[in-house]
Amino acid sequence: MKTWELKEAFGLDYLQRTERAPEPLGPGQVRVRVRAAALNYRDLLIARGLYDPRQPLPYVPLSDGVGEVVEVGAEVTRAAVGERVMGCFAQGWIAGEPSMERIRHTLGSRLDGCLREEMVLDASGVVRVPEHLTDAEAATLPCAGLTAFSALFTLGALCAGQSVLVLGSGGVSVFALAFARLAGARVFATTSSDAKAERLRELGAEHVLNYRQEPGWGRRVRELTGGRGVDLVVEVGGVGTLDQSLRAVRAGGTVAMIGVLAGGKEPLNILPAVMKQVRMQGVLVGHRDGFEAMNRAIESSGMRPVVDRVFPFDDAPAAFSRLASGEHFGKVVIEV
Repeated sequence: MKTWELKEAFGLDYLQRTERAPEPLGPGQVRVRVRAAALNYRDLLIARGLYDPRQPLPYVPLSDGVGEVVEVGAEVTRAAVGERVMGCFAQGWIAGEPSMERIRHTLGSRLDGCLREEMVLDASGVVRVPEHLTDAEAATLPCAGLTAFSALFTLGALCAGQSVLVLGSGGVSVFALAFARLAGARVFATTSSDAKAERLRELGAEHVLNYRQEPGWGRRVRELTGGRGVDLVVEVGGVGTLDQSLRAVRAGGTVAMIGVLAGGKEPLNILPAVMKQVRMQGVLVGHRDGFEAMNRAIESSGMRPVVDRVFPFDDAPAAFSRLASGEHFGKVVIEV
């Protein structure tokens, strides 16, 4: 089968198009013919050797993928040949709180990822695709979609009439905007581009702040909420943006900690979090039950994920470059 992998060293220059023999199929497993795979910022960090220096090589990247079941093991009841499925990010996390055992085996890191023609997964680690979605759209759901859903609902308990701040226009932020609007929440957003600002407004953002023109956007968000602050911040920037997020969130509100796009090691003053009794909630994607709950919400609403661009399989390095450029809006996808 055809695949892309890092064989010799980390770095996008070492990403190679290779051939692998098909994997054997166990009694509780399914063989999936991959149709599309989506990129996350985490995938870029792993490929560059910045996420986990102990990541063993060779390694197949990308956590998010969708495909068709072409073979099932003798004990499989959750999936059938011909069904479209997506792989869960944490293959062993079915429900409940995370534990080291439940989150140990993740696609696109300790387990080979989805940037290949075919993959074998445990049947317990796949979910069915919402029928109205294309393969490219469905490929965006396992990490970015579920992370946003977990931050807002599973962990954030977002309610209609509350307010949310999303940072930028990457996959998680755009999903969070869409989900929050479906729930009847007000959404504020930041960006550095007038063109992206217009698209965020079209998706339902009430106010969009250009963080280059208004570096003190946290204070401005608080002003726009009548001095109260937002109920929840979807924080994808890390320490580089956390100071402003703490200014934007209300007393007793939640900052959902998701990413490190703006850096993760700068000095940080945690006093505002203490004085405002802010809840700092880490978010690691989510479990299978949450994934299926999200899919039901997507099906009932007819929601469609925002896909920035779809690249052919042979142009996978260009897809990584697109993500690295920061010019994307929504998700970057590779057809397999």
